[in-house]
Amino acid sequence: MTSTPNRFRVPLSVKGAIDCPYEGKEMLNLPTFNRGTGFTKAEREEFNLVGWLPPSLQTLDDQVDRAYDQYQSIDGNLAKNTFLMSLKVQNEVLYYRLLEDHLKEMFSIIYTPTEAEAIEQYSRLFRRPEGCFLDINHPEYMVRSLSQWGTEEDIDYIIVSDGEEILGIGDQGAGAIGISSAKAALMTLCAGVHPNRVIPVALDVGTDNQHLLNDKLYLGNRHARVRGEKYDDFVEQFINTVKRLFPRAVLHFEDFGLPNARRLLDHYRSKLSCFNDDIQGTGAVTMAALLAAAKLIGLNMHDIRIVIFGAGTAGTGIADQIRDFLATQGISEQESYNHIWLVDKPGLLVKSLGDTLTPAQKPYAASDERWTGVDTSSLLEIIKRVKPHALIGCSTKPKAFSEPVLREMAKHVERPIVFPLSNPTRLHEATPEEILEFTDGKALVATGSPFDPVNGKEIAENNNCFVYPGIGMGSILSRSSTVTDNMIAAVVKELASLAPSHDDPDGALLPDVENIREISARIATAVVLQALKDGTARVESLEHVQVPRDFDGCLDWVKEQMWLPKYRPLRKVFIS
Repeated sequence: MTSTPNRFRVPLSVKGAIDCPYEGKEMLNLPTFNRGTGFTKAEREEFNLVGWLPPSLQTLDDQVDRAYDQYQSIDGNLAKNTFLMSLKVQNEVLYYRLLEDHLKEMFSIIYTPTEAEAIEQYSRLFRRPEGCFLDINHPEYMVRSLSQWGTEEDIDYIIVSDGEEILGIGDQGAGAIGISSAKAALMTLCAGVHPNRVIPVALDVGTDNQHLLNDKLYLGNRHARVRGEKYDDFVEQFINTVKRLFPRAVLHFEDFGLPNARRLLDHYRSKLSCFNDDIQGTGAVTMAALLAAAKLIGLNMHDIRIVIFGAGTAGTGIADQIRDFLATQGISEQESYNHIWLVDKPGLLVKSLGDTLTPAQKPYAASDERWTGVDTSSLLEIIKRVKPHALIGCSTKPKAFSEPVLREMAKHVERPIVFPLSNPTRLHEATPEEILEFTDGKALVATGSPFDPVNGKEIAENNNCFVYPGIGMGSILSRSSTVTDNMIAAVVKELASLAPSHDDPDGALLPDVENIREISARIATAVVLQALKDGTARVESLEHVQVPRDFDGCLDWVKEQMWLPKYRPLRKVFIS
């Protein structure tokens, strides 16, 4: 037995024995150390667990089988989500191993669309806190709250949300912790980031959701959402605290509202390693699917015409990623705007809308004179004029891609590309069945939520999980000082190269989520290599390691550092 410093640090390695200073009932109540019936006979004796557990010794496989039987016995997706969250706070390894073994079946339960429902019901389903809550009314507690999670050597990744625009369901106030926690779990599940090296954070700045404010069980601040200088000062304090306490950590912005998402990213992306999943992640995965579709039908990106229906954070993020990718194809930024049309609540975004346009929308506004005599409030009329190759939906407006709209698209291009991306499923602009029916089976489809195959044809799920875990892990491992546009472009190219449609014309435009761990490792590898090329990687100077410069060698290096859900040996230590 060995001793350890007064302030015991959670074991954060991915290999070898785990130091544990706990025993008995206390140990069983800690998900990081609890193994339930999986403790060996020797461990039960050494850690004073005899009598606390039934005598049968079981393997992790046995426990997974039992947990899966319990899962299957539960009716309703929300109840299944609640069961899994309960398991997570009981036994960390078992939770991730169960998900790993049944990933495709459970993915829609732990993330979209079921997680959206769980977040809506957060205050009513609340059992145990998970994550870090920062209160705009008490900024004096910020350093104290965050420092409890560890030192700069303990934390690699921080996911923060203020809850204003969550998963297509809007302002959820303190429920923001639900999306931060879900994304944190996916960082571990998909990319192998150690679960104890991630902090999910909710910035509770109030809510404009009157339903929550009127709910006596609501757990967040009961006042309107704070905006303006006080909000900005609070975010600035948060950023500075993160930089001071966790200077090596990557910061992930999640589900901030349209007034803040873009400007916060633009303001802070040069100041620390950070990215916004709704802007860059959504843009990258959509661009990868678009690139795979273009390759399948032989469409030159210099000729592509794209209509994006819904010009909020996600829509403008997709537009920006398309613009940035076109730049890598030799198309100037100004010329790229001629390939993209944005449609939002007023209809087609045109220059005469002036200051009603957000800064992110303004560059894409079309010249009014080119649309004289056209009803720019009608998506059908816009389709008739533009004759787009691709129609992308980020509107949360169900059935917006109507039969006339889809049939009009199919008149002008041989293989229309149609991506209804709004979440959750009930908010999709059209279903895959409708899209294929109204285009006579010609359309190339990717959706924002999982759908069953249509007539044997797999439907690509345009899920951010294909990119953000790899972006995060690659940024962590490279210790990149910033997340550059080149790193995101490298992600797009790598993901597009993995599309099943490359080998099968009837294949999906994106790979299967079942292979997410391998996909994330490859995405992370592309990020690491690009960071080294860009000169933003600090891993070799900070960690004193030599990173292989060839893809396969770097891929092996990445995989060696990915956490696995398995029971490792425990080593008894004492707190001195």
